[in-house]
Amino acid sequence: MIRASPLRIRELYDRPEPTISFEFFPPKSAEAEETLFRDVAPALMKLRPSFFSVTYGAGGGTRDTTLRICSRIRKDFGVEAMSHLTCVGSTRNMLGEVLDEARGLGIENVLALRGDPPKGQTEFKATEGGFRNAADLIRFVKAHGQFGVGAACYPEGHIECGNKHDDWDRAAAKVEAGAEFLVTQLFYDWSDFLDMQDYLRHKRGVKVPIVPGILPFHGAEQIKRFTTLCGSKIPGPMRRKLEEFQTDDESVRKLGVAICSEICQKLLDAGVAGIHFYCLNRAASCSEILRNLGFAKG
Repeated sequence: MIRASPLRIRELYDRPEPTISFEFFPPKSAEAEETLFRDVAPALMKLRPSFFSVTYGAGGGTRDTTLRICSRIRKDFGVEAMSHLTCVGSTRNMLGEVLDEARGLGIENVLALRGDPPKGQTEFKATEGGFRNAADLIRFVKAHGQFGVGAACYPEGHIECGNKHDDWDRAAAKVEAGAEFLVTQLFYDWSDFLDMQDYLRHKRGVKVPIVPGILPFHGAEQIKRFTTLCGSKIPGPMRRKLEEFQTDDESVRKLGVAICSEICQKLLDAGVAGIHFYCLNRAASCSEILRNLGFAKG
């Protein structure tokens, strides 16, 4: 496969058709990495994604793997890849080295995040010589070189922020710092996304693409854990179904497909520029959702 030419992800959201993308986490073993590239990525490529993103462990714990996966995606599949980058456990010099390495590999798109506190810590603490928030990191990345930069936003407000409007103001500050698009945390009430979007567009004048992040869940306990960690709610009807299917993972997975298909359709009808799927390094549920939406055949 011919290596993809560097492409700003922001440009992809200007296309007339919705931009579809997927997020991977770095596999924990060589075997898992081969499964990702042999089975999962080729299956997702059939869905014609515009790009992939790859997460970045706390303190750069997966730095080498993250950059390697991004580089390999570009080389093997000829599609753009975006590396996550966080403030956690990193100085300015360390982050500069990561950006230099990324550029050397042809990676020119970064999702700049503050990051979650390391395991065992209850609150985020800035590393001496590092950054305390995503807006500062975004400014650093923009000053470091010609990178396309995205940022996160939270339809229900960040779990550490007592007021969702204050958190939405932080999202606007990220755009003012240089973020070219925003991708949301997971959510399961589409009206929360539209409320946030309305606030950012009309109260704060944010004009960049605001992209819903969608997580098709695979197990009842899994999604309860995820939503608890990030502060997202599980709507009542969804919770009742999860309880009904508690021990039947396949029924829970199909429920996830149905719920996420409905959310995606609502938001596409509302004119979102794209959908970003947190696929959890699996392809089946995303494939079914995109078939339901008319983006894939078979």
